[in-house]
Amino acid sequence: MRRSKSCSSPPRRAGRERGRGEAHERLADRPQHVSRGLLTQALAPLALGEAQRLTVDLGLSGISILGLLVIVMVGASLVGKEIERRTIFNLLSRPISRPAYLIGKWIGLAGALWVLVAVLAAGLWGVLAVRGLASHGPAVATAAYLAGLELTVLTAVAVMFSALSTPVLSALYTLGLYCAGQWSYDLRAFARQFPDTLHGVVDVVANLVPNLPLFNARSLAAAGRVVDPLHLGLATLYALVYSACALSLAAAAFESRDFK
Repeated sequence: MRRSKSCSSPPRRAGRERGRGEAHERLADRPQHVSRGLLTQALAPLALGEAQRLTVDLGLSGISILGLLVIVMVGASLVGKEIERRTIFNLLSRPISRPAYLIGKWIGLAGALWVLVAVLAAGLWGVLAVRGLASHGPAVATAAYLAGLELTVLTAVAVMFSALSTPVLSALYTLGLYCAGQWSYDLRAFARQFPDTLHGVVDVVANLVPNLPLFNARSLAAAGRVVDPLHLGLATLYALVYSACALSLAAAAFESRDFK
């Protein structure tokens, strides 16, 4: 009897060890199965045609973000650096008025940004054409045009702050106004929750900041839809009027500024 027990114990131990090993393997494979399931759910929309929408959305967002970086890094210091280096005296000693000087700065940077927008939009359309979505060209073109108008407004804002403050503060002010402009609709909705006096103040602030959602047509372009011509016309008029107001304020303050 003792021999039979001793002879039967090794197979039992081997079976237990084999069962434990299989259990450990199942536990080790469980995170992999979970990660595969999550990855499949995440990539499922892309397989259903969302990849094209994501490409258009990211491409147009990249145009706006890159343009904003150029404005913050270059536009916010257009006038401030020349004031700090005292090179502005040589420029203003020429037969050129101070408002014309600011307008020239705005036109130069805005023109460079329009070239950047055109190049990036053409590249985005090329990527879509390779994927068989060349029909999205008009939608991408109109959305890129609105992005260019947005950058034009932000350029005028950056020039205004650059003429009134230091480069660092100008960059911060420009970024702050950009964020406030992106949330202008939310500010108006948020203002309704306050009493009448505070509601009026917040509503005025929401009306003074640039209405940047007006220039956002990424969702339409991702769906291959062209922006309505009336919307394009109103957005163009709004961008020109807002830029003119910002440059007028900058010119009035710059005209009376003493650089000594």
